[in-house]
Amino acid sequence: MATRQDIRRRIRFAQNVEKITKAMELVAASRLRRAQARIEALRPYADRMQQLTVEVAAATSRAHDQPLLARRDVSTVAVVALTADRGLAGGFNANVVRRSLEVAARERGDGHEVIWLAIGRRGTSTLRFRGQEIETDYTGITDRPAYADAQAIAQRVADLYTEERIDRVVMVYNHFISALAQRLEELELLPVPESLLTGEEPETISGSYLEEPDASTILAHLLPTYLEVTIYRALLESTASEHGARMTAMRNASENAGELIESYTLQMNRARQAEITQEILEVVAGADALE
Repeated sequence: MATRQDIRRRIRFAQNVEKITKAMELVAASRLRRAQARIEALRPYADRMQQLTVEVAAATSRAHDQPLLARRDVSTVAVVALTADRGLAGGFNANVVRRSLEVAARERGDGHEVIWLAIGRRGTSTLRFRGQEIETDYTGITDRPAYADAQAIAQRVADLYTEERIDRVVMVYNHFISALAQRLEELELLPVPESLLTGEEPETISGSYLEEPDASTILAHLLPTYLEVTIYRALLESTASEHGARMTAMRNASENAGELIESYTLQMNRARQAEITQEILEVVAGADALE
């Protein structure tokens, strides 16, 4: 049975943990507000960029000539796993890794080879531990991603695709819904979705366009930008999701620490009462022996 000294030590430890988790919750909440503001500001631009690409692709008969729109028989698939550089965020990183491995297993089941591009230290280390060979990894960028980071990733992905080393690219990441909820997304990056060829998007930009030099040349410049913006959006969605998941995880940890403190305090009070009762019994016994 634990002594009062042991219980006091456990209470102090739980109190220290509670202080740390509350501080981490406040830091995560502060970072979440900034990350949420960034993704909410980018979403309208990203949606408009996709709509513009749809319009231009529909305006040219040479859309199929674009390398990033080329569709071919699939033999090799690139899986981009977007995790975080840090942990202590509940199942945020584990869920992405698990879904990415499921995607890889599905592709291998279809007879396709799989290569990995990992974003974030957590995903990179876990995938290597699982024996996966990583083609390229990107670390140190997930806490506050910059557009240049998305450009570098998009350039690498586009090079692999245009060199025909890969035939499809799938990205797995967390889509930000709210501070309490994130949704795993499985997004096909390349080839660029078929909707860009057919113009099947439900909403388009109103008005007419004067194209200079021509729609095909404009599309050749738009497609890499579309890829960069899509990846940048995924980076920002993931960052906001990470801070939200960490804030929730730290709040739960603080509540658990508080419950432990209450439980240990109750145990200590009971132990103290038992000691007092034992001392009283010893005094009474001693008094009876003297009579």
